[in-house]
Amino acid sequence: MQHYLILTLISDDKPGIVERLAQIIQKHEGNWLESRLSHLAGKFAGIVQVAVPEAQRESLTRALEALGGQGLKIVVEAAEAAERPAFRAFRFTVAGPDRSGIVYEIAQAFAERQINMGELETDYSSMPWSGEPMFQANGVIEVPESVNMDELYDEMDSIADELAVDIRLEEDGE
Repeated sequence: MQHYLILTLISDDKPGIVERLAQIIQKHEGNWLESRLSHLAGKFAGIVQVAVPEAQRESLTRALEALGGQGLKIVVEAAEAAERPAFRAFRFTVAGPDRSGIVYEIAQAFAERQINMGELETDYSSMPWSGEPMFQANGVIEVPESVNMDELYDEMDSIADELAVDIRLEEDGE
């Protein structure tokens, strides 16, 4: 029987981190499923989902945790698929001048409606025409069927106006 582990990791960014993780997972008959890995401010950070046979779960966990002595901070959590209520998936994007509170305002509007943020990716760069700081975000939300979409669109428009950003919500056709 397969078991699932979620690994979160952070270390100084250097070549070979992914190879070392993959080697340990492979050695313990694990299968690297999904991951999000990134270089952030000189650090390498990520999250990885691994499937592993029951007989190898504990030894894989110990081997991964032993990487702490090699400068890699790693947390290993067991995971199980959970029942989820019916929802509609929407992609959202946010772009505009950077300022404090953008993620908070949008996340608060989603949380008030019991909307789960399934994915969130943000970026900080410069606007091409002015060099001013620019914030961008994109992600996927899981909207319960009970949510009034007109009210959600109105709330996103209000936040966009207040923060001087562009917010787009589109039903995910995947």
